[in-house]
Amino acid sequence: MRPTAKSLILDLLSTLRRGAMPVRALIAAGELFGIAGNPMRVALARLLAAGLVERDERGRYRLGARAEAVGTQIASWRRIDERLRPWSGGWIGVHTAAVVRGHRRAVKRRSRALRFLGFRELRPGLLVRPDNLAGGTAKVREQLERLGLEPEAPVFALRELDAGLESRARELWDVNALRDEYRSSRRAIEESARKLAGELDGLTPARAMTESFLLGGRVIRQIVFDPLLPEPILPAAERRALVAAMVDYDRKGRAAWAAFLRSFEVENLRTPADLRLLDGEEHALQAAGGAS
Repeated sequence: MRPTAKSLILDLLSTLRRGAMPVRALIAAGELFGIAGNPMRVALARLLAAGLVERDERGRYRLGARAEAVGTQIASWRRIDERLRPWSGGWIGVHTAAVVRGHRRAVKRRSRALRFLGFRELRPGLLVRPDNLAGGTAKVREQLERLGLEPEAPVFALRELDAGLESRARELWDVNALRDEYRSSRRAIEESARKLAGELDGLTPARAMTESFLLGGRVIRQIVFDPLLPEPILPAAERRALVAAMVDYDRKGRAAWAAFLRSFEVENLRTPADLRLLDGEEHALQAAGGAS
């Protein structure tokens, strides 16, 4: 599935080290994915009106300030283990039943924020996750609100659940499926990395760019939305192996895009990747100010 014009623009602009990107570079990138110039221009105008991109005096574009919170969350995928601390057995809860039901966009922002931090519903209106994220409850509360959770939703520590609730809480995540996804994604990027390196059937430059963009983005999304479960629930070795493989794949993807970006005098910090966090008008980045 190819990216939309809006998501492609935001994904490309999120890679900039400094400066901005000319329209002609965005349009040329769109053509790689079968998106014509006019839809790219229309999408750019809408993103500008929404404050998600900004334009400089030369008519070049960069990511808008409203995009930074979730963008920062996504860009931290390489250092995802830094978000963890040892688990003492406690939980963090969020009581969404206390929130007055908002409009559809607010509900989606709330759901996305909770998904970013790996919460699952234990009982109707009560979502939990292990209390193993760095900074504890206070930091989690801050992150959730920054990402779109309503401030009136209580976020609190839970201790000493009864045996039944403790057992149910530990089973909220399908750990076997998570393991299978780690392994499947690692195999996919290792095989693609061999193609990018020319060890298997070669790829054209355009195909190398699109494959690294689509596959790399899918795996980064997987890493960013990983629930980061503690060792007693799910050992971290395979997740860490996936992250390590993705770091190597990211270097090869950057090499695939280097000549294209240089031709437009674009200086990038990260490899373009299909983060695909834009669905219609509900973008994760909008939740931040309204996602190395």
